[in-house]
Amino acid sequence: MAGKVKWVTDIEKSVLINNFEKREWIQVAENEDWNFYWMSIQTIRNVFSVDTGYRLSDDQMVNHFPNHYELTRKDLMIKNIKRYRKELEKEGSPLAEKDENGKYIYLDFVPVTFMLPADYNLFVEEFRKNPSSTWIMKPCGKAQGKGIFLINKLSQIKKWSRDSRTSTGCSLLTLGGKKFDLRLYVLVTTYRPLKCYMYKLGFCRFCTVKYTPSTSELDNMFVHLTNVAIQKHGDDYNHVHGGKWTVSNLRLYLESTRGKEVTSRLFDQIHWIVVQSLKAVAPVMNNDKHCFECYGYDIIIDDKLKPWLIEVNASPSLTSSTANDRILKYNLINDTLNIVTPNGDIPDCRWNRSPPREALGNYQVLYDEEQAQSENAERDLRSRSGQSLGSKGTKGSAGVRPVAATWK
Repeated sequence: MAGKVKWVTDIEKSVLINNFEKREWIQVAENEDWNFYWMSIQTIRNVFSVDTGYRLSDDQMVNHFPNHYELTRKDLMIKNIKRYRKELEKEGSPLAEKDENGKYIYLDFVPVTFMLPADYNLFVEEFRKNPSSTWIMKPCGKAQGKGIFLINKLSQIKKWSRDSRTSTGCSLLTLGGKKFDLRLYVLVTTYRPLKCYMYKLGFCRFCTVKYTPSTSELDNMFVHLTNVAIQKHGDDYNHVHGGKWTVSNLRLYLESTRGKEVTSRLFDQIHWIVVQSLKAVAPVMNNDKHCFECYGYDIIIDDKLKPWLIEVNASPSLTSSTANDRILKYNLINDTLNIVTPNGDIPDCRWNRSPPREALGNYQVLYDEEQAQSENAERDLRSRSGQSLGSKGTKGSAGVRPVAATWK
């Protein structure tokens, strides 16, 4: 029995438990000695609460950062991205460049967003510039489509609750006439230095009813919201495929209809958005050595194939709506555990988590700040010694081609 990881979870999902059992880890109670706790966001608040005085030891690991909400609460994410832009502007970074209309050329990746009631006057001003637009009202701290509604008249504003957020901005890309979004999984093992991985097996979630901008359909959530928690109650929901496509299927479809070059640029930009959003919160994130996090990123694509970040989820659903869904989520947890607990060993927070490439499974390194810094130092050294260098990140009419590891 010695040397086996002792685990606890308060999320009773088979994709988790089967992974722990496959490793022959030992289940224990929360009040016993444990090494690995996959916990809900409610529990993480208690573990890191000042009141509890709880101290994690070097052989304990949890699946959330203490203040993950700096990224996963919609209002705080927007605030942090805005602060990040301003800081880059002050530094004179080329990434903060603006066009002649004062719009960010490279850092414009979240829809126009206002916090109500604080930004009400600014919202009204923007609303009047685009009177035919539809706006989405989203509560800041809720998930699974709860509390969301749409408005297209200022008189409807009385419906919103005090903590709502609104966003709009673009003509969406639809497939088969239906609205969809992308759910991508991103693993962060440390924020300072930032190290993150992208899971290759994300998926698209489709609405069950064809999209229409008609005002008569504003209350029809089956037209507007892709959340499975909502769509599974629709008459047209398909229980076999769950209204989902793999990201690789989306890529093939876009390559065949729009071309390989623009499709590659789209996915480059998606990776770019993820890295920039993580960099935006890294300075304020409590980078506790006992923590890692697997985030669910929600991205939408407009009809010009520009991606937009909608929100980031701290506890992406581990519920399986189809057989393929269950396989994907089982493998997601398996690959995550292989990175954060290499060889299934008891965690050691003093260890610098850099697993070998063969242990990554379906993850790929998206950004490694330590490696980027050493590459930059090497480039500086070589340039000072007169050697010519090719540029890994280039700007062009399509924006920055984001090879993440080359950006500071």
